[in-house]
Amino acid sequence: MPENLRFGLARMHVEAGEVRDFLPSLMTHIANWGGEVVLEHGYGSGMGLSEKDYHDACPSVRFASHEEVYQQDLVLVLRYPDENILKTMRKGACLISMIHFPTRPQRIEFLRSLQIEAISLDSIKDDTGRRLVENLRMVAWNGVEVAFRVLREIYPAPGFESPHRPPIHVTLLGSGAVGMHVMPAAIRYGNEGLWRKMVEKGVPGVQVTAVDYDLTRHYAFMQNLLRQTDLLIDATQRPDPSRPVIPNDWIAFMAPHAVLLDLSVDPYECEQPPFTVKGIEGIPHGNLDQYVFPPNDPAYEKIPACIPTRNRRFAVSCYSWPGITPRKCMEIYGIQIAPLLRTILSAGGVQQINPQGTYFHRALSRAMLSRWVH
Repeated sequence: MPENLRFGLARMHVEAGEVRDFLPSLMTHIANWGGEVVLEHGYGSGMGLSEKDYHDACPSVRFASHEEVYQQDLVLVLRYPDENILKTMRKGACLISMIHFPTRPQRIEFLRSLQIEAISLDSIKDDTGRRLVENLRMVAWNGVEVAFRVLREIYPAPGFESPHRPPIHVTLLGSGAVGMHVMPAAIRYGNEGLWRKMVEKGVPGVQVTAVDYDLTRHYAFMQNLLRQTDLLIDATQRPDPSRPVIPNDWIAFMAPHAVLLDLSVDPYECEQPPFTVKGIEGIPHGNLDQYVFPPNDPAYEKIPACIPTRNRRFAVSCYSWPGITPRKCMEIYGIQIAPLLRTILSAGGVQQINPQGTYFHRALSRAMLSRWVH
């Protein structure tokens, strides 16, 4: 094993609400497995952690500038960095991040032009196709809780908490990896405490209707379903991201108090066809600073001109739903990523990852830029 394989862990210089950094326990593991750790100055500070906390857990850890962190052998940062800083990485180095290869073809081309390796955390999967680095339960529960909070505020008479209101109708688009967590979250309003309170008051609960992707193409059925829907949730993984699941015109069928929840958080890309659109067409792309958008929010005017936005409801969208609870989120990610980093260290670097090797070798190989063929 090389003695000086160095991991640079960078901060995410995006919206102010994005404070997630890996916890000190992960640094301990990396050092124990023979790696060196270089952290950006201020790492962990957004979650109340100090440099001392990291030094106590890993005495060999070193703090450096943002630029120096990106000069290490491997750079680990949860969200995809600004491309200007990526240009400073050394040829042959490796970026480990949530890169989203399937829906970001421009990123693939750009990273290859830099002659670096990259591992997309969201593409690390086991032999059955199950993601190994994911926080999908938190995606569902955090997003659903926020959506119900909005619905609770704007629900018409007799009011959301009235025993005389009808059951809440939730329409779930997609029932896969995220959708399977949405079902129990929606039935509980995304909040167990609120659910118990509503049960005690005798308030009618929630009916969830899961809609298969193919069924969404049937106009008459969807028109009738949307008219009944109080909360519409997009948890789809579409085979063709250029086609919306719910065209903007269809939003006109929905009640004025209806809420639109975006859990897929696909981006808008209108630079060159085929364009990439959200599953629910015409809603803003939120982040950790703002994830609730009233129909008159200025964010609608910033949506690319290729996207129709005429029909609007309250929309709830966030680039990273787990980031709303940052400490809990990073505890989970740290546990999941640790054996993957150990595999890279024991192999002597990402260049030695064997696509026909052991379990974690195979999983890492599927997510490597140099072997990405989709």
